[in-house]
Amino acid sequence: MRSRLVIATVLAGLLLTGLSTAEASGRDDAVTRAFTATNRSTAWTQVARIPLRFPTYHPQGFALVGDLIFLSSVEVLEAPVKYPVPVDGYDRSPGKGIGHLFVLDRQGNLKQDIRLGEGTAYHPGGIDFDGRDVWIPVAEYRPNSRAIVYTVDPKTYRVTERFRANDHVGGVVRDRTTGQVHGVSWGSRTLYNWTPTGHRLERVANEGHLLDYQDCDYVSRGKQLCGGVTSLPGPKGSYDLGGLALLDLRSNRILHEIPFPYFSPTGHNATRNPVALETTAGKLRLYTAPDDGEDATGTEIQIYESPIS
Repeated sequence: MRSRLVIATVLAGLLLTGLSTAEASGRDDAVTRAFTATNRSTAWTQVARIPLRFPTYHPQGFALVGDLIFLSSVEVLEAPVKYPVPVDGYDRSPGKGIGHLFVLDRQGNLKQDIRLGEGTAYHPGGIDFDGRDVWIPVAEYRPNSRAIVYTVDPKTYRVTERFRANDHVGGVVRDRTTGQVHGVSWGSRTLYNWTPTGHRLERVANEGHLLDYQDCDYVSRGKQLCGGVTSLPGPKGSYDLGGLALLDLRSNRILHEIPFPYFSPTGHNATRNPVALETTAGKLRLYTAPDDGEDATGTEIQIYESPIS
């Protein structure tokens, strides 16, 4: 019975993405190979800073779709406020805001602003492109809350609600080999696995404690590549340790991990929020957008490259 369920899940996933088994297992494999060849001594060069000349608010996730970049962001109208004691299981008020999914060209020009969310669920998280649709969670801006998972057609911008989850879902990734949807909670302390229609298959504690994953993308053969930060106390205040990690989606095991000690002009670690990687002309290229629209220089897409060894 279990084998039949697994086969059915895989077939459903492949039908939904429109990918063959060979395509699903091999796509983006160059990124996986290039990343696993990096280490803590790998030199990265910042090759571009692209200013985004529109209100960007608080960016969250990237998805690279051909010549387009999809960027999720939260516009906070009323910030959540911590309660002196928990109220109805929550440690803070819901606040108010608007969820955005911006569509940009590779030069940073805004082509579309897609609004997402419902009521107190207005915080988009990390996003992923599965070869057909962009997957994006929109959650309440507080832990242990709720979220709605949407897909957006990158050609028509049609928004479809896929399912709802009883937790703050801070990011999702679609496994192209199984069709299953993986997600992370607030601070990525809990890892989830759902069917494409929202039936929960797994809920486990994250065994990794070095990074809080902020944005993850599917790479190849059942893996995801995540960027994130951890705020640590330092001699002159807090310090953001940034890094990148490759995880196996079936076991949730960390396969490869490196620190990323590069910062924006405002002092934010480069992997603080959206990240996306691709390979081009013998180099591994990393897209980041660590700064908010309200920061001194506004939001820039900052691009780093490292030679593929």
